[in-house]
Amino acid sequence: MKIIIIEDEKPSARRLQRMLTELNMETQTMLHSVEESIDWFQTNAHPDLIFLDIQLSDGLSFEIFETIDIKSAVIFTTAYDEYALQAFKLNSIDYLLKPIDDDDLKRAVSKYEARTPQQQSVTLDFNDIKKLLVNPIEREYKKRFSVKVGQHLKLINIDDIECFYSENKGTYAYTSEGRNYLLDTTLEQLEEELEPQKFFRISRKFYVNVNAIKDMVSYTNSRLQIKLKTFAEHDVIVARERVKDFKEWLS
Repeated sequence: MKIIIIEDEKPSARRLQRMLTELNMETQTMLHSVEESIDWFQTNAHPDLIFLDIQLSDGLSFEIFETIDIKSAVIFTTAYDEYALQAFKLNSIDYLLKPIDDDDLKRAVSKYEARTPQQQSVTLDFNDIKKLLVNPIEREYKKRFSVKVGQHLKLINIDDIECFYSENKGTYAYTSEGRNYLLDTTLEQLEEELEPQKFFRISRKFYVNVNAIKDMVSYTNSRLQIKLKTFAEHDVIVARERVKDFKEWLS
């Protein structure tokens, strides 16, 4: 299988290449801009699969497809998690939200490999995506959760939740009043339900509320430790591969 990565951030491109190598998948080349990609496609056979970042250093990667008729399969790598996902699904094999998770990558590759040869390539129409990038769709996010407390149901306002975390196969919400509540959901499902301007997934274990952050300090291995207003049951650590995106999210 011939694979290329189109990604303007070279560390991210190298990390994805390493992740693919661990899956016994060899990357043919890495491209970092619209101009470089167009030049490459004009002189090389098109690959079977492209891992495609949306925003490149010299423009949107869609410009490549406006110049070159590409029939390769595409897996998007994107930070546009709050909108346009429906369009990504319609126009690609799959999409991966940055920072890319190992399990998510495996699932995306498995989806590609499960397709028949006739399905491997897709005809890409980016019009819907471009419209949504310019005019994001309005989405409804969770405003409250209902939890069972004994024989009663309690409503928890989303603004009262300092963090969500997983422990012993359960997902918990921790509130500013110092209470933990077991939820009937997973952190993965919460990705579609939490407002991205308020909540950020700092690791596989934690989502944090920006309004609950009291302090941030440097931690070992280029990580960050988050101090929340009242939560003190576990160390709240930003995973190293998510530190850059977390800092951008804060600003």
